[in-house]
Amino acid sequence: MNKDVFTREDLLTKAGVSEEALAGWLKAKLVRPAGFAEDKTPLFSADALERIVHIRKLEDLGYGLEEIQKIIKKFGLPTGKNDRKAPLKKDPYLTVGGLADRSGVSPRTIKHWEDKGVIDPDMRTEGGFRLYSESYVFLCQLIRDLQLFGYTLEEIKAVSDEVRNFLAIQADLDVFPKAGVDAKLAAMLGQIQGLYDKMKLLEEGIERWEDLLKKKKKDIKGLRNRNRKRPEPGDTPKKGKSDA
Repeated sequence: MNKDVFTREDLLTKAGVSEEALAGWLKAKLVRPAGFAEDKTPLFSADALERIVHIRKLEDLGYGLEEIQKIIKKFGLPTGKNDRKAPLKKDPYLTVGGLADRSGVSPRTIKHWEDKGVIDPDMRTEGGFRLYSESYVFLCQLIRDLQLFGYTLEEIKAVSDEVRNFLAIQADLDVFPKAGVDAKLAAMLGQIQGLYDKMKLLEEGIERWEDLLKKKKKDIKGLRNRNRKRPEPGDTPKKGKSDA
């Protein structure tokens, strides 16, 4: 997971530059956000810090924005270690509140799952904000469903880890060794079959309970009607024609 992410405020503090300077670089597209939170807050990767360092060096040499643009377009900027990291996705990232709204799970529950190691944010900003990709909406719903199926948090953590492994492999297959990927995917297929088997048992159990509850509901309604027709204590029985 990529933890090197900064909000605009984080970037200003980390880089030691003014809001005006950053605004100028953004407008000139010398620095660009790597992604956005769901509230449109721009997020910057660690590479943005390196770009700012090189841009400031060029400014110190007396180059203006237009000249720096031409230099970068023609020669680029020196690359550093951060260039080898996977870039942030352009999809919006969710805060805890946004994830809670989208998944139907309370922020408190999400925090509890984090404390237990069941889920882990994609990124944390310098200011302490936890950020999640869209895939966490599905993951939180899956965890909630597994709890309803009677899975323990330890069992759910194992499933959650495999889901995140799959998403990582799916996002960048070539980063992982071929043999290791094949073994992981084979294990995932086995776990999916195990879930199918449990779901089949649950479906059969649900069918039995539906039949049982339907019958008992009918029995309860009949018994309730009989009870309502019973005379109250002290009621005088009505005389029939034979008593006249």
